[in-house]
Amino acid sequence: MRRLSALVIGALALAACGEREAAPTPAEKVAAAAKPSDAVKTAPAVLTPADLRRVCRAGLAAIHGQQPGAVAIDGVEGEVVHASWRAPVDGGRMRADCRVEKDLIVWKPLDLPDPTFVRWMNQSDDPVVRYVMDGETITITQTLPDGTTEQAELAVPAEEEAR
Repeated sequence: MRRLSALVIGALALAACGEREAAPTPAEKVAAAAKPSDAVKTAPAVLTPADLRRVCRAGLAAIHGQQPGAVAIDGVEGEVVHASWRAPVDGGRMRADCRVEKDLIVWKPLDLPDPTFVRWMNQSDDPVVRYVMDGETITITQTLPDGTTEQAELAVPAEEEAR
């Protein structure tokens, strides 16, 4: 009887060891949950160059705890916006690149001491940053890897871009 019990328990344990699907990344979870309705504003299909700068300014400001006016747009190359802002600790300059893919803001820190951290923040352990524009207000929603979200509504007028 004991051998039969051990055999049954062993068979159940081995059956539980089968292949499993990989867990969805935070970006996949957010994309699956985000089903826009007619009443919800969504990101435009194509951003104008001015709106691209506004969205990147708002996104980097929200990500780094800055006011949008503190983030300077240093240039644009194709679809990549180069930005910088005053470092809060030592007063130097922090720099990052930003690009927009549909309603996602993807950014890359620059000038870090460890070059392995200079990469686009779009991997499975990175926060997912989305935006929605409503006139001069840009709402930034960050979904962290643990599933929690942070949201900021930032006013970024188009007039600020005439630098």
